Amino acid sequence: MTEALAAANTAWILGAFTAVALMVAGLALFYGGMVSVRSTLNMAMMVFGALAVVGVLWILFGYSAAFGDSVGGLRLIGNPLEYFGSSKLLEAPAEPGIPPALFSAFQLLFAAITVALIAGAVADRMKFGSWMLFAGLWATLVYFPVAHWVFAFDSADGSVQGGWIANTLQAVDFAGGTAVHVNAGIAALALILVLGRRALFPHAPRPHSLPLTMLGAGILFFGWFGFNAGSALAAGNSAAVVALNTLAAACAGICAWLVVEKLRHGHATSLGASSGLIAALVGITPACGAVSPLGALAVGAVCGAVCCLAITMKYRFKLDDSLDVVGIHLVGGIIGTLLIGLLADPAAPSGATGLFYGGGFGTLGKQTVAVLAVVAYSFIVTFLIAKVMDMTMGLRVPADAETEGVDVVVHRESAYVLEAVEMADGRVEPVAAVVAAEVITEKAATPATT
Repeated sequence: MTEALAAANTAWILGAFTAVALMVAGLALFYGGMVSVRSTLNMAMMVFGALAVVGVLWILFGYSAAFGDSVGGLRLIGNPLEYFGSSKLLEAPAEPGIPPALFSAFQLLFAAITVALIAGAVADRMKFGSWMLFAGLWATLVYFPVAHWVFAFDSADGSVQGGWIANTLQAVDFAGGTAVHVNAGIAALALILVLGRRALFPHAPRPHSLPLTMLGAGILFFGWFGFNAGSALAAGNSAAVVALNTLAAACAGICAWLVVEKLRHGHATSLGASSGLIAALVGITPACGAVSPLGALAVGAVCGAVCCLAITMKYRFKLDDSLDVVGIHLVGGIIGTLLIGLLADPAAPSGATGLFYGGGFGTLGKQTVAVLAVVAYSFIVTFLIAKVMDMTMGLRVPADAETEGVDVVVHRESAYVLEAVEMADGRVEPVAAVVAAEVITEKAATPATT
């Protein structure tokens, strides 16, 4: 690689890095708008808290555990001491290429966002201190090993061994369908099984600010191009194809969700559009480098339609997945990963061949094994972490905190400082009266669609 090309690639990854960093704020707004006015700061704090905890651990040993040489050649986890403290990342690469420090920073954000995604499943009821400890334990025991499986490739000279999914199984996961979305989605399921349902479930608090949610979804959409196209790790054709596929899937996902929503409920909603966008982006994350633009439309449409149906299942199974992390990230991640086995176009950057392109069932089999492995490992370890924490320090806020609101009880803050609120009929009511009425009427509210 020439120095000029290396500089161009480095500039592109720096740009992608900043786009992904903005996703932290996007997720805080997306989640914060979907909860009640009494919980929006807590959601933002859980997202930013995950970034802080995971970031510290990543610098200490997380990067080494994810991308260090495989311990014992078992391809299960990198040597956590190889880059301990990240000091070795100060050295410039021996040959022109992306600086190791930049690659580490880029992947740090992947780790932090994966953990932050789980927060949406436990809105309104988890202790903040318990969340912070859970975030650190989960990153250490679940994300870092799984990231090694999926993202750590063998070095060109064979001196460094990576993870088993990337190298032995050779499943396709361009930007994190398994390591990020399936991983976070199944962990969310395990955590809510231990944490339990909110007091008012299934009557979900109404989203307090859908404009905030749509703004958050738009920021996430922007950052997703850095997330997916940045994973090409070069400013070239692969990144361009991935960007086009990401855009195509997003458009199809919004359309599919709105059509299903209209047919089922008679209305196409802004919350549905936001959710369809995220569902499609989740699905295309693993497949963005493996399918054609037509394949990307198919991935987005399937994810938008199926996830719209999947989120209603929580009421049937009485699982209080507050902001549909399971229904969107687990389901969408699985769909996107498995559809590679059907839709992978050998002309795409990943070079895999799916069943519909004459590749047989080989690719589909690899994708299935990758999904099952991540689901099994993440669910079991997450459940054990949550169970031990619940038996020792406790996971759940007191009952009065759920009623009064975790923002005030836990953080001693309110998202909005207003003396009065103008009602729809023109009356002006004190904020305290409006909030109290909201608590009472939530018991009779109909379940939200997402």
